[in-house]
Amino acid sequence: MAIGHQTSGGATETARAPAPSLFVTLTGHREIGLLAIIVILFAVMSFASPYFLTVSNIKTMLLSFSVEGIVVVGMTILLIVGGLDLSVGAVVCLSMVVAGQLFLGGVDPWLASLGGIAAAAAVGVGMGLCVTRIGLSHFIASLAAMVIVRGLCMVITNGSPLSLFSLPKEFKFIGQGSVYDIPFVIILFVVIALLFDFLLRNATAFRQVFYTGSNEKAAAYSGVKVNKVKFLVTVLCSVLAGIAGIVYMARLGSATPNFGVGMELNVIAAAVIGGASLKGGTGSIFGAVLGIALLSIVSSSLILLNVSAYWQEMIKGIILLGAVSFDHLLNRYRAK
Repeated sequence: MAIGHQTSGGATETARAPAPSLFVTLTGHREIGLLAIIVILFAVMSFASPYFLTVSNIKTMLLSFSVEGIVVVGMTILLIVGGLDLSVGAVVCLSMVVAGQLFLGGVDPWLASLGGIAAAAAVGVGMGLCVTRIGLSHFIASLAAMVIVRGLCMVITNGSPLSLFSLPKEFKFIGQGSVYDIPFVIILFVVIALLFDFLLRNATAFRQVFYTGSNEKAAAYSGVKVNKVKFLVTVLCSVLAGIAGIVYMARLGSATPNFGVGMELNVIAAAVIGGASLKGGTGSIFGAVLGIALLSIVSSSLILLNVSAYWQEMIKGIILLGAVSFDHLLNRYRAK
């Protein structure tokens, strides 16, 4: 609001609010900053490697993050509500091995897939009850779930990979097929991302996710059933991980009991890089998509530049640390 004050000459002068700092401008437009970084990386890598901008490499990058991106969507919504899921990689694996084992037992692959997704949902229900009924944090509940589910995957498979090459062609289409030369996996990911982005921005029920994550007590006083919201979002995250597991199964034609190890770190990093706060209340699907795209571009660039796999993991860890540190500093800045 403008404030009038007297100058030495007696005239009233209008004092304007100071222009926002560069830091405020950048943090207020996280997606624009990510897009700029992605464009710069593309420009640099187009000179550094002649193979980077080829159609095959771009398609490979899109495929590499599309299925994982489905999990990122669920993780982003959970982070917005103030939660965290360390079990998503294990749940992806559980969905694969349950569906694979059912298929090998003679069950129709589509029904077997529903069984795998149901198993993933059951994990989400268990974690949701631990959080809302017992009062455990999402971190502890999901950490325990990760260990339990990993062990369950070993029990189901006896520690051996399941060969599923006999899956029918129409089922494999969801992981290997294309529509007008566009891989179906990418189309599925875009549809899921757009759907949940629209719901988060427009649906009243999904707005309660932001209210709960921003201030749980205030949301409860406003009539929001915060425990119900946290429970449903926890289940949703596991269900999306289960769907990703089915897509991976159709794409790879197999199910291994140790699949998805470390996936949770990539997923959390992508969501946080995209603007989701570890304290809850903020985040967007579009930002998370840009986050997972950025990580995919970095991975592809490191491979094309012949960087050692050991260094690649370290660089990913540094990126995750940088994203979390930035989120922490941003929260401190907002608190002031």
